[in-house]
Amino acid sequence: MSAEKIISDWTKKSFKPIYWLEGEEDYYIDMLMDHAEKQILPESEAGFNLTVFYGKDADWAAVINACRRYPMFAERQVVLLKEAQQMRDLDKLEAYFEHPLQSTVFIAGYKGNTLDKRKRMYKILKQHGEIFHSEKIRDYKLGEWISQYLQSKGYKAGSKAVSLLEEHIGNDLGRIVNEIEKLELNVKGREEITEDDIERYIGISKEYNVFELQSAIARKDLAKAITIISYFESNPKAGPLQMVLPALYASFSRIYTIFGMPDTSEAALRPHFYNNPVAVKNALDTVKRYGYDGIERIILLLHHYNLKGVGVGDTGTSDASLMREMVAKMIG
Repeated sequence: MSAEKIISDWTKKSFKPIYWLEGEEDYYIDMLMDHAEKQILPESEAGFNLTVFYGKDADWAAVINACRRYPMFAERQVVLLKEAQQMRDLDKLEAYFEHPLQSTVFIAGYKGNTLDKRKRMYKILKQHGEIFHSEKIRDYKLGEWISQYLQSKGYKAGSKAVSLLEEHIGNDLGRIVNEIEKLELNVKGREEITEDDIERYIGISKEYNVFELQSAIARKDLAKAITIISYFESNPKAGPLQMVLPALYASFSRIYTIFGMPDTSEAALRPHFYNNPVAVKNALDTVKRYGYDGIERIILLLHHYNLKGVGVGDTGTSDASLMREMVAKMIG
């Protein structure tokens, strides 16, 4: 069941007694927890019937006692256990999970991990409640996710604007949503979010960013690549090495997979590049410029300089110097 479906059920007053929210993607867990805390109960009932525990400080007996309490002047009560992964003696909640109270909606957020499906607790939760697994969005689907999220808010954005957000922020849905909320506050009355909006309101340069660096390397434009790196050197937050290298790796490894595809026509490659014809054309142009050996060399250099960036075989060289050296070898 998706997060949206769970919220839809809650809006229709359809509840299960237990919701176990687990997984590596905090965004959906936080979204469901926030909705549960603020929306399930009307304000007039929440004072008596909403209880919030935090795993680090929660006592298992206190949690069970709260769950077994009957609601006051209301049809149901809500008990939230945030950061359940930090709770000691978590397995002792099994006694309640086996016989949950139907008038209690218990919701636990178990971030960064999942329960072992072989364990008794998982089987009990599966029988009596809803287990929601929050998975990280795969890097190759991040641009599509951003576009769909913008559409859900009534906005549209070009592929370059989406790429600016994707490459600069990375796979952090919570931060992406926060940045889009900044844009919403500033572009009221307009449906399209542009690169200028992103530069003005988020602070991502539309000319000097990871996306443009990748493009410069793809075109073998060493002068442009060095100019962008010099901008990163003057604005360290704009392009730290440990943000730049994963973004470049994502772009070039996607191009690298073209060599293993039986059909390399533009039509066949479109799904692989978010159905973006411009991205397909640029990828094929990059393949022509570099060939198999050139793209492979780029991938190997990215790995090599990632190790250097964390101090393996190199100590003290600045991020900008490492990047200049790396792109010179890539393009050369």
